[in-house]
Amino acid sequence: MKLTLKIAKVLVQLINGESIPNHSAKSRLIDDLVFENIITRKGKHKKSLELINKVDLHTYLANQLQINNLNKYILALENENSTRAELVKITTDSKKSKERAFKGFLMNSYSPIKAELNNETIIINPIKGSFVFIYDYESFIIPKEITVIGVENAKNFSQIQEQKYLFKNINPLFVSRYPQNQNKDFIKWMNSIPNNYLHFGDFDIAGIGIYLNEYKKHLSEKATFFIPENIKSDLRNDGNRERFDNQKVNFKIDKIQESRVIDLIELIKKEKKGLDQEYYIETNNQS
Repeated sequence: MKLTLKIAKVLVQLINGESIPNHSAKSRLIDDLVFENIITRKGKHKKSLELINKVDLHTYLANQLQINNLNKYILALENENSTRAELVKITTDSKKSKERAFKGFLMNSYSPIKAELNNETIIINPIKGSFVFIYDYESFIIPKEITVIGVENAKNFSQIQEQKYLFKNINPLFVSRYPQNQNKDFIKWMNSIPNNYLHFGDFDIAGIGIYLNEYKKHLSEKATFFIPENIKSDLRNDGNRERFDNQKVNFKIDKIQESRVIDLIELIKKEKKGLDQEYYIETNNQS
């Protein structure tokens, strides 16, 4: 993927807080930034682009395109006498753009799952302290009765055995949200298989936002948000008020069609608290 001079200047405008007409900034890179929830498209008819997070944009440019200084990059492109060697100094690689070294995503399971990869049978059953990384996800097939559970936080993903009691009635296969730049591969895979998706994240406004913006919008009806049976008492007794005070809604509540998610939002607003999903690692005495 290449960052052209035109789009680089658009990014600078967005960083400076400007709103840009969508029709004047059409590119694969912009689409990717919208997908990654770094830029948002607003409006129904006359759409415009606005920057959501400056830090995430700079991280994206550094990791995906090796551009650490956007202004210097623009100056080099504007200077007709710039040499390739000068461009190399601006980027961290000899290429102006660079694709991800790895595609795919991390998986974990607390019971063996028979699957298929490149037309061969494999067993997903990592020993404690290890995970399975699926690279050729295009050929990865799991049984239809398996529910794919997306885990937002790394600690929960690494300690799924201690949360087994939460998922007694389903056959789960866990997928890590991190590394986050693998998310598009996971979405493509989920849309290619019939299995349902269950999102296991933080029980606060930010966690619901991650679910809606990164998963639900792409997976539609096959995606649901996991809500523990005792969420009311857990949130009331052990929730964190700071998690509520420091978070802003980045989704439209009236567009949500899951009644249980709406109920959870109302509960969070009522209690004015949020609850980390790590909380449920600590209550493994219920298993």
